Amino acid sequence: MKTKVSKSFPKSVAPKRAIKVVAIGGGTGLSTLLKGLREYVQRSGEAAPGTTIAELSAVVTVTDDGGSSGRLRKDFNMLPPGDIRNCIVALSADQALLSRLFQYRFQGGSDLDGHNFGNLFLAALAAVTGDFAEAVQLSSEILTTRGRIFPATTSNVDLEAVMNDQSRVRGETSITKSQKRIRWLELVPADVKPLPQTLVALAQADLITIGPGSLFTSLIPNVLVGGIPEAIANSPAVKVFVCNLMTQANESLGLSAADHVRAIYNHAGHRIFDYALVNRKPASADLIAKYALEAGSQIAVDADQLEKMGVKPIFGEYLFEENGVARHAYTTIAADLLKLVTRKAARAALGGHRSRARAG
Repeated sequence: MKTKVSKSFPKSVAPKRAIKVVAIGGGTGLSTLLKGLREYVQRSGEAAPGTTIAELSAVVTVTDDGGSSGRLRKDFNMLPPGDIRNCIVALSADQALLSRLFQYRFQGGSDLDGHNFGNLFLAALAAVTGDFAEAVQLSSEILTTRGRIFPATTSNVDLEAVMNDQSRVRGETSITKSQKRIRWLELVPADVKPLPQTLVALAQADLITIGPGSLFTSLIPNVLVGGIPEAIANSPAVKVFVCNLMTQANESLGLSAADHVRAIYNHAGHRIFDYALVNRKPASADLIAKYALEAGSQIAVDADQLEKMGVKPIFGEYLFEENGVARHAYTTIAADLLKLVTRKAARAALGGHRSRARAG
């Protein structure tokens, strides 16, 4: 795996402040990142040292059509709750009983078999309120989450992929099961819009992240929602791509870190990243062998190509192995993300000091 370690954080002490963060994605990748970021969320009445997060928002893809989410989506004509449920649990102030309850999956051969309690809870709230976004907000309040969660859109939307043989495959589950390579993604219908609150959060953010997560089914669908890529591009925030650790069958086999960024840019229609957080820690031989069974491997980091696109790679020890699976070291990632924001603040403060000195 090609890496460079020249990019490092400055030794100077940056100004400390409370910042606003928007994390975009889906699947387990987004909820994993949120576990790290939630530890920096400023708590009412507490004075926290260093840089803290005053406002944490998650924007979550809503194209899942499989499993419990897919069944509820079909039966109740609602948005898929699964990824949002995972984010609610990840941001919950109480990771014990209530979180375990929301993740509980029914078993036993009944009609409830395979459903998560949290999915059913969101379905019930959506039916009572008549508004899925409000149901998400109420669920977040019940679990006292340290952040806000917004579906990327509240429209009932599907994914459609153009494959390498120009055939079209409709539906996220069918796309991921296909043995063909994905060349292009579209939303059906195409003209869906985000929540106004999402656009406000992006405009006010100090930090915006996309990733980690499945490239074509968790990350790219968010930038296909009209208004979101433009809001990211126009935001003054530090914008970071959190790169995956391993390639994924039917999603990213053979794709490098720069290829991931390029695919997002092509679909977004904008160059939106300042930095890419990429792993430099080699995987164990056992882990490499396990992923190789499905043609997976560690993602190659082509730093030169990233820099040609104006994206600065930040290397870190972001991989840890758990039960034979590659996981993101979310505590380290969260800390490095906040360092990028404080570095920008330090530069701005230094520039202001120099301007005042020249004026004096």
